[in-house]
Amino acid sequence: MNDVLFRTSGRTAHVTLNRPGALNSLTHDMVLRIDEALTEWEHDSAVETVVITGEGERGLCAGGDIRAIHDDVRDGDGRASAAFWRDEYRLNARIARYPKPYVAVMDGIVMGGGVGVSAHGSVRVVTERSRIAMPETGIGFVPDVGGTHLLALAPGELGTHLALTGAQIGAPDALLCGLADHYVPSAALQDFVDDLAERPVREALARHVRQAPPGILAGRREWIDSCFSADTAEDIVQRLLDHGDPAAKETADTLLAKSPTAVKVTLAAMRRARRLGALERVLDQEYRVSCACLSSPDLVEGIRAQVIDKDRDPRWSPATLAEVTDADVERFFTPLGERELGLAGVGPLTVLDSEESRPE
Repeated sequence: MNDVLFRTSGRTAHVTLNRPGALNSLTHDMVLRIDEALTEWEHDSAVETVVITGEGERGLCAGGDIRAIHDDVRDGDGRASAAFWRDEYRLNARIARYPKPYVAVMDGIVMGGGVGVSAHGSVRVVTERSRIAMPETGIGFVPDVGGTHLLALAPGELGTHLALTGAQIGAPDALLCGLADHYVPSAALQDFVDDLAERPVREALARHVRQAPPGILAGRREWIDSCFSADTAEDIVQRLLDHGDPAAKETADTLLAKSPTAVKVTLAAMRRARRLGALERVLDQEYRVSCACLSSPDLVEGIRAQVIDKDRDPRWSPATLAEVTDADVERFFTPLGERELGLAGVGPLTVLDSEESRPE
């Protein structure tokens, strides 16, 4: 069975992630094949729009294949994971700069790498079933695939909250945070996608977009902004505990259960992403951080606890926020020399041909 399917219908080309048993999690081969298809369609005048969907009822994509990353780091040298991220992040950048409408149907679960192949698109559609998250701190990792760029653009400190806690949000909050553009009820999705074969994207949207129901985060902005604006992770936790809102205390408990190293590195990455600006510069930073995670004990331990053994009892090292020093955090941002991702300054790159940049 092919893990990713491609077809054209009328004016539209379709990418369908086809690993429903693994919640359509991305493999390296899938990334390469998607990039190859985007190259072909970019130069095909018959293709006006690209649409990405996920096979099955559960969601678009739950992320990268973290079992493969676990095994690579535990049993190998991490080179396969670094190679996967290199091509994945280049694909994320390419999607963001794609010259044709790129419509992401973010129905059901959309997490981690699933955000990377959808939320950088020019048209992002969510439904009442959407569950969107960057849950990396729970496995000893840090939000990647341009996630720190996207979340840094969210209003106030909402993005910091989502990055550190890994909290799942629905359609209304995805719209509020700038991770999505349009709400279409799931019952209308097939008609919407069918319309794209015959109509321009704007007309298809006009026929099917509806008003999203109320969300949750808008009512929590006061304590989220005041608590997550603190300079350190320890201060964020203390402000949450002192605030008085039960939801704030629950959030503190959530943070304290995550990898302390990942939480501190994520906070630093988010603050730096705001200053870096362009997606390509942030992806370069994320690649440095991701490669550094390969030598952190928390990545293998986090995946073991959450996915392999499923005991949900990771033994983080260091075990507390106070034990993670500034020097520990800074190590994750060390330049990689000739191994840098190198997207900034050279323009968006294709996965398959690093010498060819996309024409404007």
